[in-house]
Amino acid sequence: MINLKFKIGMLSIFLALTSISCSNDDSEDTPMDTTTNLTLNLSGLEDLGDDYLYEGWVIVDGSPISTGTFSVDANGSLSQTQFEMDNQVLDEATTFVLSIEPNPDPSPTPADTKIFVGNFDGNTANLGTGTVAPSFESLSGKFIIAAPTGTGADNEKYSGVWFLDNSSGSAIAGLDLPELEAGWKYEGWIVVDGVPLTTGTFTSTEGSDEGAPFSGTNPGPMYPGEDFLQNAPDNVVFPTDVRGKIAVISIEPFPDNSPAPFTLKPLAGMVAEDAIGVQEIVSNVTASFPSGFVTR
Repeated sequence: MINLKFKIGMLSIFLALTSISCSNDDSEDTPMDTTTNLTLNLSGLEDLGDDYLYEGWVIVDGSPISTGTFSVDANGSLSQTQFEMDNQVLDEATTFVLSIEPNPDPSPTPADTKIFVGNFDGNTANLGTGTVAPSFESLSGKFIIAAPTGTGADNEKYSGVWFLDNSSGSAIAGLDLPELEAGWKYEGWIVVDGVPLTTGTFTSTEGSDEGAPFSGTNPGPMYPGEDFLQNAPDNVVFPTDVRGKIAVISIEPFPDNSPAPFTLKPLAGMVAEDAIGVQEIVSNVTASFPSGFVTR
């Protein structure tokens, strides 16, 4: 006959082993959470079309790690605002950067065209445009209305804008703008009846810009600007009187796939209806620059 004490002892061992086994199973069924969401709170970004996407990056030990890509629709809404990331990566991240990338993108590293940057303070990084230019706190613009590349006909007299200041009798640069970081260029515009007409892209306010799509055959001043005399786009008639129209200096991603001004417009304003002599263009940074923050 089996001893009763022996049976009780074996039962106790069995129950103990079962308890340990169940405890181990419970632990394995409930893994540690190793990911966290990075959340974007951004406004003022624009639709990049099909050829480009926005891509976020966190900087860990000086190296960029992608947080994922997204697009923006015509209403400014992001296609995605939360991105699942490894806990350790986000904990060690010091900076967030937002770039504009070609689609498809042949490179695993950020493009030069970085529109946002911000350092994490706790779990939040407030974003600014320090990757576009160091600062936009001090900027100004002056221009004249003239058409020096034309024939001198009366109907051409007000059909050009040149970003220079000749009030002293000698022409000097009319734009005081910060030097841009790689991946960006300035571009001048006149908006005529809702149609933006480029005056050309440039990186220096001294010297000619990079194009003259509408000017006449005579040489123009050695400063950014354009006459609107030939090759008129649809729904616009040249020569055109630019008085009463809108003058803009934008900052464009490079390369640029859009014929319209980008969202960054540091200078913008109406050309006076009776504009004579040197005119001024005012700051538009607060109204046009995007803003936002990210949280982890």
